[in-house]
Amino acid sequence: MKPIRILHTEWSGGWGGQEVRIIDEMLSVRDRGIEVFLASTAHAKITEKARAHGIPVFTLPFRGNLDFKTLFGLIKIIKSENINIVNTHSGKDTWVGGFAAKLTGAKFIRTRHLSNPINPSRLNFIHSLADYVITTGESVRTNMIDHNRVPADKIVSIPTGIDEQIFNRHLYDRAANRQKFGIANSEIAIGLVAILRSFKRHDLFLDMAKELCSRHDNLKFFIAGDGPKHDEIANQIARENLQNKVIMTGYLQRPVELLSALDIFTLCSDRFEGVPQAVMQALMMELPVVATSSGSTGDLHDDDNFQLIAPGELAPLISAVELLINDPHKREYYAQRARSTIVKKFSRSVMTERLLTIYQKLGCKRPSFFL
Repeated sequence: MKPIRILHTEWSGGWGGQEVRIIDEMLSVRDRGIEVFLASTAHAKITEKARAHGIPVFTLPFRGNLDFKTLFGLIKIIKSENINIVNTHSGKDTWVGGFAAKLTGAKFIRTRHLSNPINPSRLNFIHSLADYVITTGESVRTNMIDHNRVPADKIVSIPTGIDEQIFNRHLYDRAANRQKFGIANSEIAIGLVAILRSFKRHDLFLDMAKELCSRHDNLKFFIAGDGPKHDEIANQIARENLQNKVIMTGYLQRPVELLSALDIFTLCSDRFEGVPQAVMQALMMELPVVATSSGSTGDLHDDDNFQLIAPGELAPLISAVELLINDPHKREYYAQRARSTIVKKFSRSVMTERLLTIYQKLGCKRPSFFL
């Protein structure tokens, strides 16, 4: 039986949770016998990452929704590589990728990663043409059913799966990693791992850090990640004289090492989140977490496994984090409840199995060793 062959498309040049999800999804289904390909721009970070993992990559301009050069390029790829499914991920590539799939007879899957509403105009019809829509959070799924004319039986929420074999605190030397990141035994380390974009609200994280440092002298804060707001965040740190208290690590190849060294994890986003990978990773690592309810973050909240607070407000953020600073028993309470729900519902294996089920629904048979 011939394997399923899937072409993923992504025009964005950045490297954040969305791009990480795409690569991880491709690798997870490849491990189960699916052949995967990527079409992206020549200078996109995801192009480099895909090639590093041995994924065949085709580069196209993706200059706009009606970029005919990209459209015909995708049609050529679909035909020459015998593609069964085109899976698009962002705005521009969804239009050209969707049309290319329809013109060639390939199945069309649209994955929606962000939680911000999609223009409900009937001119914005591309999503309703998809054979299947995947969202990364339940609230995104509901919005697309209600406002974008996507049939409820053709859309499903599949959050990004976290590899429980990697994000396991018992596999890491916490003391060595605390030493690596310069965290003293007496210090409480509080971290945020996220692409440096405005909706992640690093400014709110720094306002929290300033206030808490005025009350406690044993705190150290970490901002891990890179992105367009780097200089703005660095300037705020300097302006507030927080250079000795807040460390910007830059992009970490292995964020799990920082997570193993932290005492508290936070997410401050005020919009655009699906189900945030960083929160899932922190919970998988049995960290006490304070996260805003932006997007579908609430999908992760189960059996009081972390503190879920309102987005965009400083006072609740300070109050929730300070509760954990002051009470080590509370930190242990949340740590003990953190991992189990993520393993059961949001692991990499769960994500992979749900993806394979969708491919089967679209008429693409699984390889015989799945039957």
